[in-house]
Amino acid sequence: MIFTETKLKGCYIIEPKIIRDERGYFMESFNEKAFQKGVEQKVNFVQDNQSLSMKGVLRGLHYQTGEHAQAKLVRVLQGEVLDVAVDIRPESETYGQYEAVLLSSDNQLQFFIPRGFAHGFLVLSETAIFFYKCDNFYNKESEGGLSYNDQSVNIDWKFPISELLISEKDKFLPTLENAKKVW
Repeated sequence: MIFTETKLKGCYIIEPKIIRDERGYFMESFNEKAFQKGVEQKVNFVQDNQSLSMKGVLRGLHYQTGEHAQAKLVRVLQGEVLDVAVDIRPESETYGQYEAVLLSSDNQLQFFIPRGFAHGFLVLSETAIFFYKCDNFYNKESEGGLSYNDQSVNIDWKFPISELLISEKDKFLPTLENAKKVW
């Protein structure tokens, strides 16, 4: 696996080694020892989640606060998404900046998002199956969210905004300035 740190300290794009032949392919999607060495920290994943979404669905930007903050390792099992992490760590040099990564079942890339980031994704293919590991359990009282169209972050979703399919909850998330603090 190749681990490439993004401009956001602690966020990594992970490229697996894929062995292909006439039968298909094989790849190791997760190896704890290699992962911890690659991201230079100990992460203990405790929960796996999976979703199926259709083209234009935007999920996010979500995070958990305080002792329930979560790191995530995300990938796409089928389809293609634009995956986005926003740095919401108040002390960070890249506070309010984002990283967008194209994840697909073709490129098999993974994206590691440490604690202290809001996370969301937009489905670009007809459907997408999205899979992610979390290092902490979900806690409803610790939910936080950030508006997908916050002008201070200015995410380029590479998709017509008028065609987005967004949950009622996500339509009314606050701006970074008004969002719940992660710590």
